[in-house]
Amino acid sequence: MFRQMLRSKIHRATVTGAHLEYEGSLTVDEELLEAAGILPYEAVVCSNLNNGERFMTYAITGKRGGGEIILNGPTARKGATGDQIIIFCYEYYSEEEIKRHAPKIVRVDNKNRIVEAAAKRP
Repeated sequence: MFRQMLRSKIHRATVTGAHLEYEGSLTVDEELLEAAGILPYEAVVCSNLNNGERFMTYAITGKRGGGEIILNGPTARKGATGDQIIIFCYEYYSEEEIKRHAPKIVRVDNKNRIVEAAAKRP
């Protein structure tokens, strides 16, 4: 049996833009994607701390070190510049893998610079 578990998250990222006329996705600073182990075009779930919206989309690479977190396409309706979001990435794990599993948590400041990136066990 496999269970879907949190693999990584980017915690309290600040939205830096919203582009409705884009085909759809979430632009994330390349440095943050790498720290969280999220690949370009990988599915992510986002929760907006300001308005309670929760949505699923896919990540695309933003400028390295630029702090970009941009809501594109329909996701632009789910938040506004300045909102704080949590970006979650999940994966399926076997019962054996779960025993050793520790999700990677990337914490950022209000400019989306990494403050901490560490695997956390419950």
